[in-house]
Parts: sequence; C-alpha cells; structure tokens
Amino acid sequence: MSVRPECNWPHGKVVRLGHRSKVLEGNAWGDPVARDLCVYLPPGYSESDAPYASLWDFAAFSSSGPGHLNWRNQGETLPQRLDRLIASGVMPPVVVPMPDCYTSLGGNQYINSAAVGRYADYVVQELVPFLSERINVVAGRHGRGVFGKSSGGYGALVHAMYFPDTWGGVAVHAGDIGFEWVYRPEFPRAATVLSACGGDPIRFLKNFWAKKRPGSADYSTLLTLAMAASYDPAGDPAGDPPGDPPGDPLGDPGGAIQLPFDLYTLELDNERWNRWLRHDPLKLLASHVDQLAALKLLYIDVGNRDQYNIQYGTRAFVKRLNGLGIEHHYEEFDGTHSGMDWRLDISLPKLARALSVSVAIDN
Repeated sequence: MSVRPECNWPHGKVVRLGHRSKVLEGNAWGDPVARDLCVYLPPGYSESDAPYASLWDFAAFSSSGPGHLNWRNQGETLPQRLDRLIASGVMPPVVVPMPDCYTSLGGNQYINSAAVGRYADYVVQELVPFLSERINVVAGRHGRGVFGKSSGGYGALVHAMYFPDTWGGVAVHAGDIGFEWVYRPEFPRAATVLSACGGDPIRFLKNFWAKKRPGSADYSTLLTLAMAASYDPAGDPAGDPPGDPPGDPLGDPGGAIQLPFDLYTLELDNERWNRWLRHDPLKLLASHVDQLAALKLLYIDVGNRDQYNIQYGTRAFVKRLNGLGIEHHYEEFDGTHSGMDWRLDISLPKLARALSVSVAIDN
C-alpha cells in the first residue's frame, strides 16, 4: 500500500549550462563570475518544435536557482511541480531557467548596484541571449515571463518596470512592496547585532559565514546589510537611477555598506532612507504605468498574515493599479510568508497560458 501521492507522469529534465559573466567581474565581494544556469526542459522537448515560452525563476533572498532543484521530504521540487502541472494539462510545456544570483550578502534584489554587482545586467544582457542561443525558446518578450517570491518577487516586478523589452509577463508572490513596513521593523534587531560587532558590517559578515548555526537575528541583520548595499551603495553620493548601470564596482567591500539609521539611537538618516525608498515599487509605479499596462499578465498575491508586513504595501500597490486602470490579477490568501510554493500552482499556469497565447497570435 502506498500513502504517498504517485507521480507516474512524464518527466522533464534539467540541464546545466556553464556561463562566465563579464558584467559581474570586479564585484566588491569576489563572488563567482562563472556559474551554471540550470534550465528545466519539459517532457518531449525538441529543438525542431515551435519555440517554447520561457518562465524565468527568481529565487528569494538567502536562496538561489539551483536550490529549487533540491530534494524535499514533503512537497515538490520546482521541476516536479512543473512536470505535474504540464502532465495535468493545466499548463502548456514551457522552459524554466533558474539563474544563480547568490552573493556574499545572502542574495540580491536583481538590480544593478556598485556595492553588490550588476545582477540586472547579468540576467538581461547576458543570460537571456545566452539561453536563446542554446535552447529552443521564443526570442522576444511576448514569449518570456519572470516569476518569484519575496526578493525574487520584487526582482520580477521591477524587471517588468525597468526592462519592458525583455519581459512580457510577471508573477509576483509576496514581493517586497512598501519599504516602510517591510524593512524598517528589522532595523532594531540589526542595530543590536551590529553594535555587538563594534558597528562593523564586515566583522559581522565574517562572523556570520564562520557560524555553524546563524540565528534569526543574524539573518535579519544580513538582510538589512544586503538591502543597504543594494539600494544605497557607498561611493555613489547621487545614486544611480533605478535600473541603470551602476558606477564602477567598489574595490573595497569595507566601504560598500552604509546604513540609513544610527546604531545607538535608531534615528533615521532621511537622505539615506529616501535613497532606499526610490526603489520601492510604491514609488516606482507612477513612472512605469505604460510598462506594466503592456504586460500580457501581471499576477500578484500575498498572504494576509505575512510576517514581513508585505500585505500592506501590496494592498496599497494594487489600490493604485486599480486607480490607474492597469489590468492585473490579485489574490490575497490565508497564509504567511512561509510555505508559499503551492501558490505556483495558480500563477504558473496563468503566466504560461498568457505567454503561449501571445506567441500563437504573433505567429
């Protein structure tokens, strides 16, 4: 007798394509420039078939694309989920690239930063054409979508704004929206941890990577440092416009991070904090109306008990979408920021169908 669900349907395969980045060279942390791009190919994939739509997977903070291949004691890996959705007929066959954008700061927001790396350019300028040269996928935006949760959802959303010629559809699961509610509550924990390290972010990072069991306060501090380096990189007093290539990479990681608050009093440095806020989707929306309106699908969801308060910024964002008349699909589900993978059963078929219909019309 078997009590576990059977999965006796056709299986796709995952290929690893080695790639060496030029735009990541010289990054402040010495993070790898040679990485594998893991790519899911659906059952029956053929080079001679019509090109497949591609759905790019942006992993959450503290994770990366290859992590979505890992065996799970319960539930499914991303390829297993795709196999089931395709076999059940709710989703057409698609190709799913899973880029590795991990950094020494625990991840990134898929944007360009002199203090983290040119990860927007890495994906858009390097990996997208790299995939098109090697895998049978639609070459244009009408057949290319992006999805992610948390920081990956943020990356997917801002990529749709910054790079409308690259992305034709997007699915955002609890993406970082509403920085006042998402990030500021983490500042007291980060201040306490950093103060114990003499206020030195590099000392903290060395201790973090040496620890066998980092705690929740450590990860909260890591998140705050990563966001500071992403949104307000040192050495860039004016700040690059969001989505633009950054200035020269910082040679000294010790100068890469500057915090928007005082470690002793938590008083906010409004100039620093405003540089964070210009990256908030709530601030970006008004200047990117046409880009979002042109999407084949704008899917957004969030749990009503999200631990990072993302539901509040998301509600405000959706309210503004409604006011601007931008077509979208929004769902607020009963849940938290954890265990959201089941939401992919809803978003991925919608995204795949929207792009596949677009491909069929354009052909």
